[in-house]
Amino acid sequence: MNQITNPTHTAGMPPRPPSLYEGRKQIYPKLAHGKFRMVKWIVMAVTLGIYYLLPWVRWERGEGIPNQAVLADFSSEKFYFFFIEIWPQEVYYLAGLLIVATLGLFLVTSLLGRAWCGYTCPQTVWTDLYIWVERAFEGDRAARMRLDKAAWSLNKAARKIGKHVVWLIIAFLTGGVWVLYWHDAPTIARTFFTGEAPLTAYFFAGILTLTTYFLAGWMREQVCTYMCPWPRIQGALTDDYALNVTYRYDRGEPRGALRKDQGFEGRGDCIDCKQCVQVCPMGIDIRDGAQLECIHCALCIDACDDIMKRVDRPTGLIAYDTDLAVAARAAGQKPTYKLVRARTVLYAFLMLAISGLILFGLANKPTFQVNVLKDRSPPFVQLAGGEVRNGYTLKLINKATTARETVISISGIPGADFEIIGVPKTEGAISTKLPLEQYGVDRFRMLVTAPAASLPHRSSLEITITDPETGESHTSTAAFVTAGAK
Repeated sequence: MNQITNPTHTAGMPPRPPSLYEGRKQIYPKLAHGKFRMVKWIVMAVTLGIYYLLPWVRWERGEGIPNQAVLADFSSEKFYFFFIEIWPQEVYYLAGLLIVATLGLFLVTSLLGRAWCGYTCPQTVWTDLYIWVERAFEGDRAARMRLDKAAWSLNKAARKIGKHVVWLIIAFLTGGVWVLYWHDAPTIARTFFTGEAPLTAYFFAGILTLTTYFLAGWMREQVCTYMCPWPRIQGALTDDYALNVTYRYDRGEPRGALRKDQGFEGRGDCIDCKQCVQVCPMGIDIRDGAQLECIHCALCIDACDDIMKRVDRPTGLIAYDTDLAVAARAAGQKPTYKLVRARTVLYAFLMLAISGLILFGLANKPTFQVNVLKDRSPPFVQLAGGEVRNGYTLKLINKATTARETVISISGIPGADFEIIGVPKTEGAISTKLPLEQYGVDRFRMLVTAPAASLPHRSSLEITITDPETGESHTSTAAFVTAGAK
């Protein structure tokens, strides 16, 4: 019996096990022309324009505050998005926005499959940009293939070096702009090149430069196929009624090359030109059915429509469709489409509900907050005259861009009086003015004194702080402890 031998086996050595991994095959996507390619150009221009230019948009916020429209300012522990200002205590707004974005992604997936991957995913956008640069230096698909097979020359070296230099410039701009979202853009842009920027700025700019260069320039489709979890997750978010980029085999089969003297009687519309494969950035054949690698960029639709026009056949051999509809037409039945179904209604309802809650919260967002912390040690002080004194720390957060003057008063304790350390108070007055600095946190030490004989072991003290100018008022409750408290 003949045995299969390993060609790499050397006499006297144990046989080497066969490799379970296949090397990457270089993909040379051809430039497509059509409506979906135009949509991708527009989306790429808009998304990249927003990313690169948004940090430079100015927004007047007041003295001492960065006038940047979008800024995650860790130094002041605040997030700015145009007229919205998020403080650390309001991180739930960011959580809500992330939930809405996630539900939006679920909704798009349930309606149009992986449309996010094909049009707006950062990996897709930057890869598209890098391929455009590559095409500018090396030509379209056939020219790039010839150049890679050709022997090295000055022309080939110049084209390759020029391409990688532009790739690195784009990568550096990408990493540098990312840093601008975390610092005041004009300031960090000036100090970055003088060596005065924070070390974190150089670190993250370097990380984003390297990842952009390698992920968009070298790895490309491997990121979508092997690194990104979304192709696996989307299987749980779609159903048979989700529209996907689909080859309509009911119309295309049986396929075959078309001769000049041949008509389309007794055969399908697919002429097996493989243009859909050549324009695919993932290097797959859409005619093989649903595949994990497909990002639904729809470039194969443009390529196929162009061929159908040339051979005088109806367009739409490849289109956004469902497998159920294709199977129904193949069986001679009328296809049905259900865009409105349980999951799409649920996703849309949750998005609207959470968005409504966020908008309501932002519209009724207080401009200052009050926190009262009671002293734990000692819980109270017995004075010589028999009165009991409790100590408190007031933490007042002024979210306005201007200084303000508030008024503090207390209630709930009969005969109680109070004083704010360092703040003068008119004797016998029932309230005291508290000045608050702009856009910051002020802390005050408050002492409350009351006759112990008229109080139970533990009472509730109400502390009210009001802004007379705006009428905004906040009341906090704290415990007042006497000698008999347990």
